[in-house]
Amino acid sequence: MTDIDPQDLAARYVALWNEPDAELRREAIHELWAEGGAHILHPPQEIREIAAELGFDSSTLEARGHDSIEVRVSRSHERFVASGQVSFRPQGNAVLLHDIVRFNWDTVPAGGGEAVGGGLEVLVLDEDGRIAADYMFPG
Repeated sequence: MTDIDPQDLAARYVALWNEPDAELRREAIHELWAEGGAHILHPPQEIREIAAELGFDSSTLEARGHDSIEVRVSRSHERFVASGQVSFRPQGNAVLLHDIVRFNWDTVPAGGGEAVGGGLEVLVLDEDGRIAADYMFPG
């Protein structure tokens, strides 16, 4: 695996979700994720409850491959960042252990201020240092 700076990786990852330019987002996705990489989201409680009511043991949400990840990131950007609700920022606590990077991020009001939410990110890297699996746990 290449030499990875976990703080830099976390900063580039979070910056992607705030990026207003669709072409720059697309380029960042190709740089960050392996071709067959996945973004796997632990869904909000209401989605988990609906899935359980319908008899599903799991309600994991997954986007696999650059195109699907681009749709996921773009829709998140439109809903939260472009709408002027919030932006995202890394907490600066990224750590690397073998091929795993773990860090937290905050959701902050678009005008700045204290965090109104956030989450935990666990990235599994491939031998080239690109994301093979991205596990997101909003909190």
